[in-house]
Parts: sequence; structure tokens; C-alpha cells
Amino acid sequence: MDVIAPRSLHMRQPEQPFARHVEPGCPYRDDDVMAPEKAVSTGTTIMAVTFDGGVVMGADTRTSTGDYVANRASRKISKVHDNIFVCRCGSAADTQALTGFVINYLGQHAVELGSQPSVKTAANLFKLIGYNNKDNLMAGLIVAGFDKKKNKGEVYSIPLGGSMHSVPFACDGSGSGFIGGYIDANYRPGMTKAECLEFVQKSVALAMSRDGSSGGMVRTLVITKDGLEESSIEGNKLPVGP
Repeated sequence: MDVIAPRSLHMRQPEQPFARHVEPGCPYRDDDVMAPEKAVSTGTTIMAVTFDGGVVMGADTRTSTGDYVANRASRKISKVHDNIFVCRCGSAADTQALTGFVINYLGQHAVELGSQPSVKTAANLFKLIGYNNKDNLMAGLIVAGFDKKKNKGEVYSIPLGGSMHSVPFACDGSGSGFIGGYIDANYRPGMTKAECLEFVQKSVALAMSRDGSSGGMVRTLVITKDGLEESSIEGNKLPVGP
């Protein structure tokens, strides 16, 4: 009489590993074609500075996937409400999703209020969601805008981890480490709009000349009680360069 062994005792066939394949001439990928690629990140330089009468926001336009430039003319300054904008750095997917949530919540809040929400309210929403999900998000943000009730521009820095800081100026992203000393040495309170705009443009251009993850153009946005003024400087017309 034959004895039937339990299934657990049967010899299992070893699993066949995935066949490694490299596409000929592929300059940025040397792993299995089925393996996930690196996430799209906004290794970047973002900046916001207050002046008498408003805020100037600035950012480069390079979006990278590992060492590959996925977009050389992206927009890293996103509209949150009429006079409130956010500069994003970190994971592009995380910051875009986070911005979408805040736009939704802030829109509902504005309907309930029957008036424009404050810049601080928008920053608090970013901080709340960012802090509650700090272990799952890679998002550094600068929220800025013009507060009509206070009649002045405001800047709030929300770095990785979800804390919130009200500051006269802020700079974040991979390029910020290259220009920290320049900003500290050249920033002064009470600058005019023209002086502040020139300061932001030169600061971001300097970071682009040193940081490999920053590049493309310099986009700037001036927010005042009178409205918005958007401008850009092409890569071959920057005020400073390498």
C-alpha cells in the first residue's frame, strides 16, 4: 500500500527569476524593464520674499526623473485661491496631490465664509495634511499671498515634516543650500517691488548655475492688492550663469 505524503513535504520547484533585459542604447536605465523607475521629483529651487505691498515668488522649471530631465519648462508655482499660491518641492506626485486637497477644502471654506480665505488658513491646511502624513509624504512647500484684511503680503514656510513658520522670506529645494549665504547677505526689509523681483530672479539663477537638479527658466509671480504679475526669464537670458 502506497503512503501519500502531505503536500508540504513535496519538493517545490524553485521560482524562476525574472530575466534581466537592458534596452540597447538606453542611457538612463540598466535594470529589468518590469521594475519600477525612480519617481518624478522636483529637485528644485523655490523662493518667496515679502516687500512693501505684496510678495514675489520665484522658481526654476526643471523636473527630473533620476538623472533624466522629464520637463524643462514645468510650473512649480500653483494657484490655491485668488491671491494665494504655493511653491512646491520634493515629490511631484505628493505635492500635486496635497495641493489638490487644499484647493478643494479651501474652496469649501470660502463658500462657508462668504469671503476670501486668509493666507494663514491656506498654510494651516497644508501644514495639517502634511504633518498628519509626514511619514508618507516628501513635500516641501512655501505658501504665499496677499492678505486683504491685513493689507500686506505673507509668506509661510512648510518644510519636510509638516511644521509651519511665518517668515519674511523663504527658500527651499535642492538649490537652496547653494544660495543661503547670498540671500542672508543681500535681503533687507522694506525693498521695493522692483528690487525684490530682481533679488528673487538673481537668487534663483545663481542656484540654477550650481545645482544640477535646478534648471530651465526662472518663473516669477508678483502678488499685490492690485492683482498678479507673472513673468519668466529664458535659460539663455538669465541675469547670472555658470
